[in-house]
Amino acid sequence: MVKDKQNAVEVNNVTKSFKVFLDKGKTLKELALFSRRRRYENRVVLKNISFSIKKGETVALIGHNGCGKSTTLKMLTKIMYPDSGTIEMNGRVSSLIELGAGFHPDMSGRENIYINASIFGLTRKEIDARMGDIIRFSELEDFIDNPVRTYSSGMYMRLAFAVAINVDADILLIDEILAVGDANFQAKCFEKMRELKGSGVTIVIVTHDSNTVKSFCDRAIWINDGSIVEDGPAVETVDKYLAYMNETLMNALGNTSPADRDASSHYGNKKAEIISCDLLNSEKQAVNALRSDEKYYLRIHYKVNDPSATFIFGMGIYTLDQFWVFGTNNLITGKPLSLFDEGIVEFESEPLNLLQGHYILQCSIVEDNQTPCDFYSDYCHFLVVNNVKEAGIIHYETNWKSLPMKGEETAHE
Repeated sequence: MVKDKQNAVEVNNVTKSFKVFLDKGKTLKELALFSRRRRYENRVVLKNISFSIKKGETVALIGHNGCGKSTTLKMLTKIMYPDSGTIEMNGRVSSLIELGAGFHPDMSGRENIYINASIFGLTRKEIDARMGDIIRFSELEDFIDNPVRTYSSGMYMRLAFAVAINVDADILLIDEILAVGDANFQAKCFEKMRELKGSGVTIVIVTHDSNTVKSFCDRAIWINDGSIVEDGPAVETVDKYLAYMNETLMNALGNTSPADRDASSHYGNKKAEIISCDLLNSEKQAVNALRSDEKYYLRIHYKVNDPSATFIFGMGIYTLDQFWVFGTNNLITGKPLSLFDEGIVEFESEPLNLLQGHYILQCSIVEDNQTPCDFYSDYCHFLVVNNVKEAGIIHYETNWKSLPMKGEETAHE
C-alpha cells in the first residue's frame, strides 16, 4: 500500500541482482556430467535505490546502457521482482516495455487487442467500447484482421502503443519504444502523451533522447551503475548527466601522443614547436567531447626555438572523411601575438553549431611566409554532442510559420 496518497509510485530500498552463467549446460546429460559449467557470477544491477513519483508527474529514468533503468521499469510493471525492498503502485498501470510483448504471432491484430487489453485489466465490454479508437489510432484498419506475424516492427509498435494509451491507465510506463516507427507516427504518439500528461496521467519514461527529457519531463532520475546519482528537475539533471558523459567520452577517445601519429600528418622545420594542444569546454576543462551550443577554447602550449622568426598560430576542424568544416589563424583575425620563449596561446570561439559526430582537430604554427614550423593536420579526434535530428553538418536556429495567400488575410477573421 502506498504510504503517501499523493504518490503514484513508491520505490523503497530496492536491490536487484542476476545470475550470469559463464557456461551453462543445456541438456540433462550436460548438467549431470559437466556440473562445473554451471559456474556463475552474481551481478548486482540495482543497489538499494529509493524514489517516489507524485500523481501526474512525468519522470524520465536516464543513464548509460546497462545502468539499471530498464530493470527498474520492469520491476514497476511487476515483470520482475526485487531481491529486497518494496515497490508500491497506486492506480492502474499500462506499459510499453518491449515491442509487442504479449502478442501472439498467429492471432490477428484484433484478437491481440483483446488479449493485451485484458492483461491491463479491461473487461470484454470495455475493450469493445474502445476497439474503434484503438484501431483508428494504430492506423492499421486494412491489416487489423491479419496475423501479427505478418506485421513489420513499426506496425507492432503502432498496435502496442494504441492499446496502451486506451486503457484509461493512471500510470503509463514507456521504455524507448518510440524510437521505432515513422516520423509522423512518432509525432502523433508524443502529441497523445502530452494529452495524457495534461489529463493527470503519471508517466515514467526511459529514453536516451535528452531533448525529449528536457522538453517533456518534469523530473529526471539519473541512474549510474545501479545507484541514483541525481534526482531533480529535468533540465538540470540532464545537463549534469551530459557533463559526465563528456568526461567519459574524453577518457574513452583519448588523444594519441605525438610519437604515435602518422608522420605524414605531422611536419615542420621546428623553428617553433607545439608541446601540447588542449580542447576546452565552456568551463575551461580539457575534454574530447563538446556540446554544440557551448563556447569552446583551444589552448596551444608552444616553445620558440628561433626568436628571429615571426609565427602564426592556426587551427582547423575537419570531418572524418576530410571535409573542411572551419579554419582560421591569428593573422586572419587581426590578432598579432607577443610570444615568449615558451608559453601558451589561447583561441576562444563561440559555439560550434555542428551536428553530432566525430571531427578532426588541426593545429599549427607557421612562419609569416607560410612555411610550416610545426603542423598537425590530425592532432586529435573529438566528439560534438547534439540531439537535434537535422541532416548535414551545421546546425542553426530556424523557424517555420504559415502565411496566407495575398487577399486571404481577412478570410479567417
